[in-house]
Amino acid sequence: MNDRLQKQLDFILEIDKEKNILRQTHLSNHGRRENDAEHAWHMAIMTYLLKEYANEEIDLAKTMMMCLIHDIVEIDAGDTYAYDAENLKTQKAREDLAKQRIYSLLPEDQKEELIALFDEFEANQTPEARFAKAMDNFQPLLLNNSNDGGDWKEHQVTSTQVYRRQSKTELGSKQIYQVTDEIIQEHIKKSNLK
Repeated sequence: MNDRLQKQLDFILEIDKEKNILRQTHLSNHGRRENDAEHAWHMAIMTYLLKEYANEEIDLAKTMMMCLIHDIVEIDAGDTYAYDAENLKTQKAREDLAKQRIYSLLPEDQKEELIALFDEFEANQTPEARFAKAMDNFQPLLLNNSNDGGDWKEHQVTSTQVYRRQSKTELGSKQIYQVTDEIIQEHIKKSNLK
């Protein structure tokens, strides 16, 4: 086996660990906690299905790849809950270290390509990044909605916190944000959000 293929296979096995990173979000219908790989897969499918609602034209394959790779860093950095103010302070530093270690398993050209894609997603400056971020926000909101706001109730999340997080959704899709707003308003009325 050549060195390039060995590095690619090493990376492929390494990212299998993403399946072990549990998120705070539960699967629909009050299921178990979802893992990062399930979240990424779900976002990628949503990107394909909902692409017509993007505010701008997007490169579909690039956007789907952003969805698929954006949480690989959590293999080392761990999942940071969206409403955990303390852990959010160190998230970037933890993820930057993880990014270097994990993507360095790849051949140099693929390492550079995936790091650039990850960094583009994080910067949220391109149409693809903005739509991928919208999917990253909308996916757990949909699951939480299907669970009658259970994760919000468990963590005593406020509507202000959810609106602050979801403000990035509007940058990627005004139409998806309208649905988001309707869901949030419904959960405020139900007292699932303080």
